[in-house]
Amino acid sequence: MSLPAHLAIPDFGEWGLTAFTTSRDAGTFGTQSTDPAVDVLGRWNSLVAAAVELGAERFASGTQVHGSDIVVHLPGWRGWLRSADADGHAWLGPGTAAAVTIADCVPVFIAHPSGAAAVLHSGWRGTAAGITERAIAEFGRSGFAPESLRLHLGPSICGACYEVSPDVGFAITGLAVTGPCTVDLRANIADRARALGVRDISISEWCTRCHNAQLFSHRAGDSGRQLGVLISPQRRK
Repeated sequence: MSLPAHLAIPDFGEWGLTAFTTSRDAGTFGTQSTDPAVDVLGRWNSLVAAAVELGAERFASGTQVHGSDIVVHLPGWRGWLRSADADGHAWLGPGTAAAVTIADCVPVFIAHPSGAAAVLHSGWRGTAAGITERAIAEFGRSGFAPESLRLHLGPSICGACYEVSPDVGFAITGLAVTGPCTVDLRANIADRARALGVRDISISEWCTRCHNAQLFSHRAGDSGRQLGVLISPQRRK
């Protein structure tokens, strides 16, 4: 079973993980899209099967609510688990894969050489609420120091395209403005991670709005959703 069309994150491959964002060519994975539900489910099933072939024993996804809750997946189960009201998934060893749906929000990928990893859906609310900081803290509680982590911020709407109201801008940046302003969510998340000690940070050059021919964008009027996927195989390379 092959992976769907995607934009890979090569740096994670150095640690034996597979990390990527699906592209428009892979089709939508959003259940609220205009595609027939049977087609969307078929894409999910194919992805789960591909993750299993790559060595994952568990696959997690969730109903996203633009919050900051993260489900920590422990070993001991197999199959596909869809959690309620979760915008992030983390695990503390190999054998797990997870995905988040995105269309302008930031897919945040975090990994450790041991196979511990997390994938997060970070919109403006999740960013303001510190979802990335919560994931880093979870790793810290398990003995994984921030400086040992690798973090990648995948395709999302760029700072030039993301105009928000003054109250939203203040919630994200803490800076008061008198009118609409643009915010670079990925740069903001990167700054938050650096403040906690993460040094190995990369940011995708892809913008969902600028590169709308390749990626779905809510602000461009798309109902489709791509995925941020992170696979930490039980059988390490």
